[in-house]
Amino acid sequence: MKSGPLKRREFITLLGGAAAAWPLAARAQQPAMPVVGFLRTSLPDTRLTAAFRDSLSEAGYTEGQNVTLEYRWAENQLDRLTDLAGDLVRRQVAVIFAAGNSAATAASAATATIPIVAVIGDDPIERGLVKRLNQPEANVTGVSFFSGAALQGKRVELLRMLAPQAKAIALLADPNNPNTAEHAREARKALHADGIQLRVLGASSEADIEIAFTTLARERISALLIAGDAFFTGHLGRIVALAERQRIIALYNIREYATAGGLMSYGASQIDAYRGAALYVGKILRGAKISDLPFMLPTKYELVINLRAAKALGLAVPDKLLVLADVVIE
Repeated sequence: MKSGPLKRREFITLLGGAAAAWPLAARAQQPAMPVVGFLRTSLPDTRLTAAFRDSLSEAGYTEGQNVTLEYRWAENQLDRLTDLAGDLVRRQVAVIFAAGNSAATAASAATATIPIVAVIGDDPIERGLVKRLNQPEANVTGVSFFSGAALQGKRVELLRMLAPQAKAIALLADPNNPNTAEHAREARKALHADGIQLRVLGASSEADIEIAFTTLARERISALLIAGDAFFTGHLGRIVALAERQRIIALYNIREYATAGGLMSYGASQIDAYRGAALYVGKILRGAKISDLPFMLPTKYELVINLRAAKALGLAVPDKLLVLADVVIE
């Protein structure tokens, strides 16, 4: 007689336990939130990181809601990149976003299967990341703000507008960068018609940068071009400070120098590159194939002039140059 109620209570208990377990089972069947590895050669840059996150959100993936970002910063210590890239591979991220030439190379060496979206300042073919820009055949695509050495002619023209009396112009370049020789050749070609000499100063360490500016002072060269290089970007604060201290009329390759106090920059927009890369990451998370995502090259270049830096140098920026500027920092 007592077995009936006991069985009923047992049934109710079991039913309640099963009901409590249903939400857990349902959650277990839901797809896991995708993880995107964020690997950057240099220090964190809040402006660029925000541009990436905003664009990724526009593509339908918002950090913390339906995607997780795993950040790895090499802080310009290139020997750390192999371990950081390997860590993301072991984490089995869905996509690796690699910011910087060395970061892209490290990520590519770490995996041949995980999709990689890179933002680089070099030619992706010469970097060995792809064989074809329009249809990448491996696991790497992305955005390059590499403008080619031909842009040196335009940079020389802009610098000459600010320093028309210069008898010599220097080019600060990393001798380890494979594009240095071509950049120097194009700059010399642009200067040749006016009989102006080009002095190439090599720098691949912090000490080399200091020596280069000492050389500028000793040789009384007051006009300087800064070649595009991840190493220089990592030390842009020091380079801008040295140029200001020695009253150098300097033209830089990306906007970040000018916003840090540099005189003038001309080059492709890094923010646009990060935003474009984030859109690619979003497409890959939705199932797009790397081969359907061509490596993008810059189509727009921006001229940024810092009038505060010009005033500190006692330099009057000509109106014909100001009207060309995309951004003027007052």
